[in-house]
Amino acid sequence: LYVPFFGIGLAIAASSAGAIAIGSFLYVEPSLVSQWSTVLFLQSNGLLAGLGAVLVAVGLRSLGAMSLQPVEDLHRVGLYASLWAYGVALMRSSPPDPLASPYAAASQPSAVASPDSAERPNVVLVQSESFFDPRPWCPEVAPTLLQHFDTTFTEAVEKGELSVPAWGANTVRTECAVLTGLAPSAWGARQFNPYRTLSRYPLPSVASAFRAQGYRTICVHPYPATFYMRDKVIPQLGFDTFIDISAFSSSDKHGQYIGDRAVARKVGRLLKDDDNRPLFIFVITMENHGPLHLEAPQQARLADTLPNAAWPLPGHLRELAVYLHHLGEADQMLASVKTALNESTRPGILSWYGDHVPILPDAYGYFMPPTGSTPYMIWSTQPTPPDQMPAEQPLQGIAANELGVRLFKQVFGRDISNDVIKAEPEPQEQE
Repeated sequence: LYVPFFGIGLAIAASSAGAIAIGSFLYVEPSLVSQWSTVLFLQSNGLLAGLGAVLVAVGLRSLGAMSLQPVEDLHRVGLYASLWAYGVALMRSSPPDPLASPYAAASQPSAVASPDSAERPNVVLVQSESFFDPRPWCPEVAPTLLQHFDTTFTEAVEKGELSVPAWGANTVRTECAVLTGLAPSAWGARQFNPYRTLSRYPLPSVASAFRAQGYRTICVHPYPATFYMRDKVIPQLGFDTFIDISAFSSSDKHGQYIGDRAVARKVGRLLKDDDNRPLFIFVITMENHGPLHLEAPQQARLADTLPNAAWPLPGHLRELAVYLHHLGEADQMLASVKTALNESTRPGILSWYGDHVPILPDAYGYFMPPTGSTPYMIWSTQPTPPDQMPAEQPLQGIAANELGVRLFKQVFGRDISNDVIKAEPEPQEQE
C-alpha cells in the first residue's frame, strides 16, 4: 500500500536490509534445540505457550470496551492489549447499512426532479491536501498568501469550518465522510481505513447521487490509483471515470508530487470536453503531501510566505516555509478552477475543503498546534442577487459528512439530510 509513498527503491532496500538482519541473527545465534534436547525444548515451549494462553484469557476477561479513540485506549490498556481489542472489534463489526446513507434515495434514477440538462451546473468538489488557513495560527505568515481563497471565501454562498476526522494524515477518513455522508462513528472499528470495507461493500455516495441525475462523474487524483485501494473504491462509489497519475507526466511535478496547477489544467480540460452532460468532478490533490522535511526551503520564496523571517531559517520555520509555498500553489489552483468554471457554457459550482491540517511538529511545538479543523466553502458562478443576500453571510461549522449534502442542496435545491446523518449507531460489544 505504501510503496508508492516511500518509492520502490527505498522499499526494496529497507525490506532487503530487514531480511538480511533477521537471517544473520538466525545464522549466528546457536539454536536452542542444539543446546537442549528436543524433548526439553518442546516441553519448555509448550509450558510457556500454555501459561501465555491462560494469562491472555484472564486479561481479555478484564479488558473493558474500547472507546475507539486510539490515544485514549493506548494509554488506558497498553499497546498490545489495544491492538488485540481493536482486532476483535474489527472482526465483530459489520459494514454500514447502505440505507443509512443520506444518498440512498437520491442515488436511484430520477429520484430528484432536476432542471433541464442544459441548465444543470458543472460541479467541482476539491479536497485540497493539508489545506488550512495558517494566518490566524501563525502571525509570521504573509497576510496576502491566500488572496484567491480570501476572495472566494467572501463570495461563497456557504462557508465555515469543517470538523474533519483526521489530523496530519489518514486522508481517506475525511474523504470517506464527505463522499458517503456517514460519520466515523457509523463505521465502528472500520472507521480507521473505511476504504478496505468500501472495496468490497459499496455504498451510495454524493457521486452516485449526481450520476443518478444524469451527471458524468469523474475523480481526479494525481497518484497511483491502487493507493488506499482507490482503484476498487472509486468505481464502487459511483464514479464513471478515475483519472490517476498515469494521466500526468513528470514535468507536471512541483516538489515531490504532481503540482496543483497541473491538476487545475486537467480540470479545465475536462470542463471544456462537453458531451451534453453536466460534470461532477471530485479532485484529490497531492502537492502539499508530506513528508515536508524532504524538501529544502528556498530563500527566494520567503517574500510570499514568511516575509519577515531571517535567513537561514530557524528550525521551526523550515518545514513551515515549504508547506506555505505549496499552499500558495493551491491558492493559484483555486483561481484557475474558478476561471474554468466561469468560462464554461454552463453555470458552475465549486466546493473546496482541506482534508486535514499538515504535519509540522517543529512549528507546532513553537507556536502551539492549531485546532485541527479546516475551512470549507461552496461558491457559484451565479451568486445570490444582492437584494436576496443577507447583510453578512454567517460562518457555519459542520462535520465532514455533512458537506456533500450541503453541496447537493445547492445544486438541486433539495435538502436530503435526515436523522441518519447525526444519528449514532448502536454501541457494539467489544473485548
